[in-house]
Amino acid sequence: MKKLFKVVLIALCVVFTANLAKAQNKIGYVYFNAIIDVMPEKAKLGKDMQDYQKTFVDRLQAMQAEYQTKGKAYEDGKAKMTDAVRIQTEGELTDLQKRIQDYSTLAQQQLEQHNNELAKPVFDKVKTAVDAVAKEKGYAYVIDATQQILIVMPTGDDLTDAVKTKLGLGAAASTAKK
Repeated sequence: MKKLFKVVLIALCVVFTANLAKAQNKIGYVYFNAIIDVMPEKAKLGKDMQDYQKTFVDRLQAMQAEYQTKGKAYEDGKAKMTDAVRIQTEGELTDLQKRIQDYSTLAQQQLEQHNNELAKPVFDKVKTAVDAVAKEKGYAYVIDATQQILIVMPTGDDLTDAVKTKLGLGAAASTAKK
């Protein structure tokens, strides 16, 4: 009976130890930006953003030129103006300056929104590849190490090259890491 009890106890210990080992999750990391930087889609995304940004820059430059022209005309003719005309002109200049600031803020918001819309498919594509590589290699968690927040990062858990390979970015992309 004692032998049976020892055998059962040893079997339970083995099962318990196996469950503990199984319960530990692997954690990997990936340099998300390093992958995106070597993707062909990034160049097109940059060009599209420059084109979109140019429309705002052109309009903003035109508004600033108008402000400078009106400001110079005001300064040149200020001595000859009546109080009513001077106050009206100052109000127009203040209004124009406010419109320039408002337009600049709106342009910044729209650029950010447009960039997010353009980048979403690229980010989704990389995330899908990261998910697939993590599943293939048995990783339960994958952290974006681009921010360099991790203190200890074992090289065996770096999935960046595997994700690049999964995306078909090949060996040339591996050298552009970090």
